[in-house]
Amino acid sequence: MRSPAFPPRRPSHLVRYILPAAVLITLFYYLSPTTSDVPPTYIESHGPSSNGKHDSYFSPGPGSQGSKSSQDSSSTGKTPSYNDEKEKLIYDSTSDEHPIDSLIRAAESDFTKVLAKESHSLAAAAAAYREQRGRHPPPGFDAWYEFAKERNAVMIEDFWDQIYHDLNPFWGLDPKRIRKEAWDYEMTINIRNGNASAVSDWFWTQIWLDMIKTIEHLLPDMDIALNAMDEPRLVVPWEDINGYVQQEKKSRSIVPTKDVVTDFNQLPGPKQMDKSPKTRNKKWEGTEPYWLIARRGCPPDSLARTTATMKSFDRTPEFTSSYANPHQYRGYVYNSTLSREFCHQPDLQGLEGIFIKPLTTAATKVLFPMFGGSKLATNNEILLPAPMYWNEEERFTGGGDRGAPWNQKVGDLIWRGVATGGRNKEKNWKGFQRHRFVAMNNGTKLTRAEAEVESPKNFELPSPTYDVQAQKDGRLGKWVDSFADVGFTDLFCDDTLGEQEWGRCPYTDPEYEIVPGRMLSEQFDYKYLPDIDGNSFSGRYLGFVRSTSLPIKSTLFREWHDSRLVAWKHFVPMDNRFGDYYGIMEYFLGYGDDVPGHDAEAEKIATDGSAWAEKVLRREDMQIYTLRLLLEYARISDDRREKMGYVDDLL
Repeated sequence: MRSPAFPPRRPSHLVRYILPAAVLITLFYYLSPTTSDVPPTYIESHGPSSNGKHDSYFSPGPGSQGSKSSQDSSSTGKTPSYNDEKEKLIYDSTSDEHPIDSLIRAAESDFTKVLAKESHSLAAAAAAYREQRGRHPPPGFDAWYEFAKERNAVMIEDFWDQIYHDLNPFWGLDPKRIRKEAWDYEMTINIRNGNASAVSDWFWTQIWLDMIKTIEHLLPDMDIALNAMDEPRLVVPWEDINGYVQQEKKSRSIVPTKDVVTDFNQLPGPKQMDKSPKTRNKKWEGTEPYWLIARRGCPPDSLARTTATMKSFDRTPEFTSSYANPHQYRGYVYNSTLSREFCHQPDLQGLEGIFIKPLTTAATKVLFPMFGGSKLATNNEILLPAPMYWNEEERFTGGGDRGAPWNQKVGDLIWRGVATGGRNKEKNWKGFQRHRFVAMNNGTKLTRAEAEVESPKNFELPSPTYDVQAQKDGRLGKWVDSFADVGFTDLFCDDTLGEQEWGRCPYTDPEYEIVPGRMLSEQFDYKYLPDIDGNSFSGRYLGFVRSTSLPIKSTLFREWHDSRLVAWKHFVPMDNRFGDYYGIMEYFLGYGDDVPGHDAEAEKIATDGSAWAEKVLRREDMQIYTLRLLLEYARISDDRREKMGYVDDLL
């Protein structure tokens, strides 16, 4: 019998006992006495960035909105996206202007410039491609363009940056190896002669298959390996990826039109595929903490690689706000893409469940073409739209409900969720992000902390940077109680202590009350919707952006649509430490007669985000994104790839 679509993310009893044993065996086999060392690499390192600073990264990815990364162009084929004019808009602000006012104004300017890049013809789209990618578009680009225009897509080349961020390293692999290791994986979608099929009946596979079948008639032959886990699995060492990316850069060429190959090769059936080259052993790792795996994707000179690793998580976490300086302006997130990277933020190893103890860990250093729905900055999966987005299930997207008009909403802020983020235990739960956020919205805990009756166990009070008036008045707890409806619906206890009553947990029961769940459509009737990572990305984000409410987004995960959304224009970004949370809420809500609120600004971001999502985050946009992604993937997998392209517009 097939699994029901999207069952609760709680492991079965069998998995709960088998997985720890498997992890122990894996640890025994793979861990050396120097597990804190950076793992060895396959390709000769090209060395650290020339400036030696920790804010130069291998690639900040698309939609960086001001990233100063010196290596952005290595991955996307563009010059760094750092925008001097945007920075000037912010730093020319008057000293008495609230920093969020400056960020909102800069976001408006940034979005205007994005819109100005829209292409309105096939020729213009192809020209934008060549300018941005350094090679001809792939074969089938004209059919892709017509498919997109028929569906009223917004045609801005930047919207597909994530595709090149994900695929460019594969130009460093032999196409034969790409093809072999794709079809030879345990969970794949196979496309032959315009027909997509899959042997696996795993529900994620079937949903992705359903999406791909809507475009199968436009696709060449290929095999697509899928990650069925919540967590990403590929973490290729930075040194290797840097070498692969350098090979991609060398391969860029605008081939003379007479020499261009304009079609794809057909492949034999999966069972008849060439058995060479030999599929590499992936050596799946279960190393803990996961930080030791994740950080090897950071540059050698980054703080993540050079700062000592934490050995214990059984205490109040350490918050080092200075690590957030590269992505903040006066305490608020200025560069939302950079805020999702952890290579410059080593304190996050003790503030995020995935770094401490993921629900499942099976990672490899080997680059092969695995597709997934989300990933961390150092993961190497190829992103597809997540299954829950395509499936439009109510508990993830709210169905067709978008919520009441802003002035008819029934409350200020709501958050409901399960205490996920990984395997929280008695000696590590204080480092989990959802536990931290719920505690920060507990008025009793805040009041006791303010009065110095009880120190916070897993959060810190606002720093002077935010000048929160309620804190200065000694009323932070009462103020938060006045607007926040936040709580866990399930404490998701790890079963190492034996079976517990469903939803309860002996070591966090004294800290948290279980509250009733609320349908997503009910939550849309509140003005502010914080969105916090769980085991991986939060599957509710698309529903939040589409709604008439204002998403407050904190995440370490990348998704397919990131370059389409502008922070402070379509959503409010929040640092992963949540230190800016109270400042954000005071800006929008105000505080008594002392601090004016900005309700109109909140409504505008919510309204603009909702309207924009209905243009660029539709199911049609998922089809369009996936079609272009798979055309590019098919080219990279073809032996003739360096001469392949679309050139009809040049003839």
